[in-house]
Amino acid sequence: MTAIPQKPCPPADPAPRKPKFAMPANACDSHAHIFGPAAKYPWSPARGYTPPDALPAAYEHLHKVLGITRGVITQPSVYGTDNSATLDYVSAHPDRLRAIVSVGPGISDRELEAMHAKGARGIRVNIADPGGNPFKSFSELRRVAERLKPLGWHVELLLHVHEADMHELGGLPVPLSIGHLGYMPVGLGIDHPRYRGFLDRVADGNCWVKLSGPYRITADRHLPYADTVPFARALVARRPDRIVWGTDWPHPMCPIPMPNDGTLTDMLLDWVPDEATRRRILVDNPAELYGF
Repeated sequence: MTAIPQKPCPPADPAPRKPKFAMPANACDSHAHIFGPAAKYPWSPARGYTPPDALPAAYEHLHKVLGITRGVITQPSVYGTDNSATLDYVSAHPDRLRAIVSVGPGISDRELEAMHAKGARGIRVNIADPGGNPFKSFSELRRVAERLKPLGWHVELLLHVHEADMHELGGLPVPLSIGHLGYMPVGLGIDHPRYRGFLDRVADGNCWVKLSGPYRITADRHLPYADTVPFARALVARRPDRIVWGTDWPHPMCPIPMPNDGTLTDMLLDWVPDEATRRRILVDNPAELYGF
């Protein structure tokens, strides 16, 4: 039976504004999704929401306005482990796109190698949202992660760091990437012991973090989400060489009024005031993590 979403899923703002700053050459949007066309790529029955179409043409228009030339398409939970929509698009643009896919514990080495050839560079396990986690245990995930090592892949997790055991996650044999600033509700405070543990995990060098989806952790309803600044700056201060940035376009299940992507991008000026560090986060770090 098809899951019925509990909240509406509005489309992204179709008219992104130009940011206040110029993107450096080869800037990368390290987190976005492609949805649809629904008639060609059917939704997973286990999904937690049903998004409107968000097609490559709109994504490419967004990047043109923002001044971005590289992108990482992250498999959304609404497709489960059917990566067709993601890989069909990414494989057509091997020079500028990479993919993060979703797989189950039964995935074969041959299937992983075929995905690598199409631009995949990691797997995503979405613990935070329904339909995104095909693994029944951490040991299952660890066994698959062992087979990712020869490919140079990593494991991306979407989870709430204030509820997670970051020491257990340290047992993975490949690098780890955490989405959406760790999904850390700002109301819990930057000195929350689990957040301090998260920062320590980032400091060890094998854990990457995406500065993305600030509307998922803020207590504000409108940009510029100033309460997220201390959390982002704390991450950048710990390991500026392990931070990437993403739009999270088209912002599926955004819990507050839909932001404009240009204004959202301008948050980088508050999160990362230093231009050289910003360039590292936008260009050098994603080039290393995703193999551009």
